[in-house]
Amino acid sequence: MDAVRAAIDEFLQFCTNERRLSHHTLQAYSADLSDFRKWLRADVAMADVAEGTLKEYLAELVGKRKLTTATVRRRFACLRVFFRHATDAQKTPDPFAKWKPKLLRRKRLPRTLSRGEVSSLLSSFRVKSGLNHNRVEGYLPTTVRLMVCTGVRVGELCKIRIEDVSPDGSTLRIQGKGSRDRVAYIADPALRTELYGLVKSRRKEGGSSVALFLNRRGLPIKPQSIRSKLRRYAELEAGLGRRITPHMLRHTAATLLIETGVDIRFVQRMLGHSSIATTEIYTHVSDEALRLTLERADVLARLT
Repeated sequence: MDAVRAAIDEFLQFCTNERRLSHHTLQAYSADLSDFRKWLRADVAMADVAEGTLKEYLAELVGKRKLTTATVRRRFACLRVFFRHATDAQKTPDPFAKWKPKLLRRKRLPRTLSRGEVSSLLSSFRVKSGLNHNRVEGYLPTTVRLMVCTGVRVGELCKIRIEDVSPDGSTLRIQGKGSRDRVAYIADPALRTELYGLVKSRRKEGGSSVALFLNRRGLPIKPQSIRSKLRRYAELEAGLGRRITPHMLRHTAATLLIETGVDIRFVQRMLGHSSIATTEIYTHVSDEALRLTLERADVLARLT
């Protein structure tokens, strides 16, 4: 095995056993490092990977592959952690020691649903379920309502266990990113009742799985399953006419709270953000909503 591949394998083992990173993070690290190793082509020593090598790889990602800034930034963040570990473990030079890639950060406002779209999506579940319950995948209505109510990430939602729900369904224990657990509060009485009934049903069913949400085969649901079912349902059943993702529901939950006047610090806690700076982007979304409202009102035009 070549030196770089061996170093990558050792690093991933370290991240698994010592740092105990999530499966999702490990998969991302593995994919990013494997791409870098494949790009190197020749069997090179770790010490031969220098600043110039990284600059060439950066040019490849940005110039030839035309990857987004966010993707390139993520890949180089992974490489930086990898080489820092290799420097400590193998005493090899760190190619990032005197160089940091300069990438323009393009700030994009989160994509959200309008109040009308959220209302249409939620009401369509009630209508469709009333007409033909089999047309709606059992867990989808509840999971969508949860994401809109709490802003929970789709990956966090899939990890909710029966024991994470309070006896009355009013709170959920969320296993957050970076092993940062938090409590999500369910403000809607109907959703509380729904969760209470779901827990009661799951306990009655028994089975070996502790997951709250199961698919039709009795297995814990996965993020990709929710993504695909939500996308298909929103376009074909709810008639929204565009692709809707779980993360858009998270953005929507935060934006609606900000627009309602909820303190940004409470929104930060609800979303599980470690830094309030991450949450502040939703104030910009709210400002955009204000701008559009004022343009529609156009007070001066009405006075002249």
